[in-house]
Amino acid sequence: MSVQFNSNSFHPPDNTDTGRHTHTESLENGDIEKEQGLFSDGNKGGETTDEYTNLVKYISTYREGGRRKSTASGVYDGNEDSAKKRPWWAFWRKKAGAGSGEAFEVPDEWIESDIKKGITSAEVESRRKKSGWNELTTEKENMFLKFLSYFQGPILYVMEIAVLLAAGLQDWIDFGVIIAILMLNAGVGWYQEKQAADVVASLRGDIAMKAWVVRDGSEQEIKAREIVPGDIVIVEEGQVIPADAKLICDYETPEAFAEYQQMQREELDGDIKEKHTDEDGEPEEHHHGHAVVAADQSAITGESLAVDKYMGDTLYYTTGCKRGKAFAVVTASARESFVGRTASLVQGAKDQGHFKAIMNSIGTALLVLVVAWILISWIGGFYHHLNIATPQNTSQNLLHYVLILLIVGVPVGLPVVTTTTLAVGAAYLATEKAIVQKLTAIESLAGVDVLCSDKTGTLTANQLSIREPYVAEGQDVNWMMAVAALASSHNTKSLDPIDKVTILTLKKYPKAREILESGWKTKKYTPFDPVSKRITTEALYNGQLFTCAKGAPKAILNLTNCSKETSDLFKAKAAEFARRGFRSLGVAVKEGDQDWILLGMLPMFDPPREDTAQTITEAQTLGLKVKMLTGDAIAIAKETCTMLNLGSKVYNSEKLIHSGLSGSTQHDLVERADGFAEVFPEHKYQVVEMLQERGHLTAMTGDGVNDAPSLKKSDCGIAVEGASEAAQAAADIVFLAPGLSTIVSAIKIARQIFQRMKAYIQYRIALCLHLEIYLVTSMVIINETIRVDLVVFLALFADLATIAVAYDNAHYEARPVEWQLPKIWIISVVLGILLALGTWVVRGSMFLPNGGIIQNYGSVQEVLFLEVSLTENWLIFVTRGSETLPSWQLVCAIFGVDVLATLFCVFGWISGDGEIPSNPADLASNLTDVPPAVGNTSIVTVVVIWIYSIAVIIVIAIVYFLLNKIAWLDNLGRKSRNAGDTQMENIIGHLSKLALEHEEDDTGKKRWHLATRANEAEVDD
Repeated sequence: MSVQFNSNSFHPPDNTDTGRHTHTESLENGDIEKEQGLFSDGNKGGETTDEYTNLVKYISTYREGGRRKSTASGVYDGNEDSAKKRPWWAFWRKKAGAGSGEAFEVPDEWIESDIKKGITSAEVESRRKKSGWNELTTEKENMFLKFLSYFQGPILYVMEIAVLLAAGLQDWIDFGVIIAILMLNAGVGWYQEKQAADVVASLRGDIAMKAWVVRDGSEQEIKAREIVPGDIVIVEEGQVIPADAKLICDYETPEAFAEYQQMQREELDGDIKEKHTDEDGEPEEHHHGHAVVAADQSAITGESLAVDKYMGDTLYYTTGCKRGKAFAVVTASARESFVGRTASLVQGAKDQGHFKAIMNSIGTALLVLVVAWILISWIGGFYHHLNIATPQNTSQNLLHYVLILLIVGVPVGLPVVTTTTLAVGAAYLATEKAIVQKLTAIESLAGVDVLCSDKTGTLTANQLSIREPYVAEGQDVNWMMAVAALASSHNTKSLDPIDKVTILTLKKYPKAREILESGWKTKKYTPFDPVSKRITTEALYNGQLFTCAKGAPKAILNLTNCSKETSDLFKAKAAEFARRGFRSLGVAVKEGDQDWILLGMLPMFDPPREDTAQTITEAQTLGLKVKMLTGDAIAIAKETCTMLNLGSKVYNSEKLIHSGLSGSTQHDLVERADGFAEVFPEHKYQVVEMLQERGHLTAMTGDGVNDAPSLKKSDCGIAVEGASEAAQAAADIVFLAPGLSTIVSAIKIARQIFQRMKAYIQYRIALCLHLEIYLVTSMVIINETIRVDLVVFLALFADLATIAVAYDNAHYEARPVEWQLPKIWIISVVLGILLALGTWVVRGSMFLPNGGIIQNYGSVQEVLFLEVSLTENWLIFVTRGSETLPSWQLVCAIFGVDVLATLFCVFGWISGDGEIPSNPADLASNLTDVPPAVGNTSIVTVVVIWIYSIAVIIVIAIVYFLLNKIAWLDNLGRKSRNAGDTQMENIIGHLSKLALEHEEDDTGKKRWHLATRANEAEVDD
């Protein structure tokens, strides 16, 4: 018997018994249909109409308001506990309020909350005073201790040794200036990083976790940090569990709360029977009833599959809900949760990351060089018969040589400038709606060469619309649209995009809306799952049960027993829609126990974003390969790739698993592919893993809880705009703006940040080598050095001049960036040698009887000081590149330091009372640093030094430009991005096809042997 439901002859049943009911009445009567009406439109405890009247009202009154924002749109202003905040300077005080004492044990009576009423606002405040805020507090840093951290590290420890050495030598000028250098770096670094962190924190509120709770008898959405033990929380698919909680019952069956209470009483009375053990002696788990939700606990257990949770089971804080919707009662806040207790065990541990390793390797190399140069200087000193620490009024003794080389050879600003450059860059990314979860993610994003992007919302506009539907022969379009709406979620507060467009399309079908208003009552709703690929709803109408289904065309067709002609026509229509780039939904219905009836198909179209094709072309010019991973059918995926100029090599994801491919062949397929269709979360993980095995740095976009594993696995996980809380928690960067263009823009910014750090590191290494080479050769050859008092000011000026590097107008490379340390060292050594030669030219000229570079009169010490200061300061203009103009901040900082250095030279500040004469001695008569020493220098000499320094920098800039044009040097230190170990990949591929089988013969003898693994497709069948 076929179901015929003609909208023209449709007569709604008597509706007089569908009156209004309050929340409490519905729950006490076990009336789930009326309770659904409450939860579908968000009324808070007042009267409500039935579910379908609310749904039709939603359809009629909906106004397009733009794309849905991120699940958490509020910004936490931090005023809740402002009265209890301690002053920042009082770091020794304990914080007032909860959370400052020992672990808090939740009383049993706290978790006996009623799911109809929840807890009251008064109870919330009293409980929070004891349990604290529901958040892990390990990330909150003590500002004073943060400041002290800028004095830690191998490089800084060496500079602190220099402070003690200066004090021991009673060089109080050096002592004070070195301390000033340390304080300057720490102060500027602390301030810049704090300012950047404040910007990020202000926008991080946009991705703060939210939660739905029952309080004061109604449902409320609150910040997750406001939850207290005993709160009744509502957990549902796609959300992160906001605290440790005990599962009560399914959201659709609140009457099961009585059953839960009975189970709790039995546990308290000790009536639960002891657990039985299985054959291995392990205790068997006995669950109460059926699975209520499924939770993703991979983050804490490593288990990739979702775990079914039953009544009374514990849901763990920060795990993701992958299926279902339920009530649960909070048993512990974040700090006392399972995750919180685990985190407290490793509170002191910090992830050093690749960036920290690079900085440590550079610092270690420079320290080794310093020790080597000190050794050489001492050997030269032995031959010149220098004393250990005397005479005190000169720098020509062995301990002063140590002090000088420690100052010039240790770049105290290196860790501070690079870290603050990252922090300032993160703040700028935040203003571009990209929230960086950890600073090292910027380095990863800059080096990404493959971007695996989802289609919906990133490549496309995520603005689904239903085109002209296909209606099966003999069926009515209004009846089909009504069935499609019946087979949809009716929770209008958080509708899936497909369900939303399905329901809102009924605006065009008023007769379909009349059908919905005619007295339907939902009996059971089964949400979409990737196995059945459909949504089903069991609904009652006039006492008759109708089962409505909506889903993938193939899945819906398999439900029915339609004729071959109908089936062929349906398949042909689905193929036609796919070729046109439409995503199709089949619709079917059955009445009672009768056969399923195929009603038709809804073609949906999500147009590409206007800027996507152009952005993909731009990404390709940046050396970024974009691969599309979509759950759509392959025909739709190919059509979308064609529209976006992504390429035509699009494969069904089944090729990754069931095609028989393995080893290098499988890796080659993933590398060559432009996209994959009908993708499941495990496919995304597999694609990322294979690309990484080939040496690619991979970024992965995602928005759902199922994407969390692949986001964690990728080198840079990206949670796109509107992503679920689980995806945001797993991602390295969270985007608050839609589209691929925002991601590509962020990659450009990340590369600019990387370029600033790379330019500064090259500059700083070259500076160290410059003075080490010149001073040590000067010490050994002519028994002379630049006074230690002037050397400390050179170090101070070098740090002052580069404070603004973090704000420079850097360019971005047109390829994924890498550190290329061998290239950095080679170029830095060349630059250091050229700078040292430039300084030696100046010093050598002053041995001439006419004074060489000195015009009228001048001081050897001050002339060397000015030349070194100018050439070193201007070197940053060389290493930063000529692609962009320097920022005004950098220009002003360097110009200010140059003016100071010039004043030192002109007035002869701290040039000394005359050092031990060099060997050979100076012959010029116009030197002002011979007894009686004055140390001043003529303006004409200063002008000549400026002109000479400019010429030196021009020569260095030409050499730097030519070095970067050498192909082998330009690629030195770059890793191969498509290197595969074919032999090893094939071995692993063959091993993956083997299985260990166990068998037992008739005599009871057991035997293990290797056998070919059964094809997974066969197992699935």
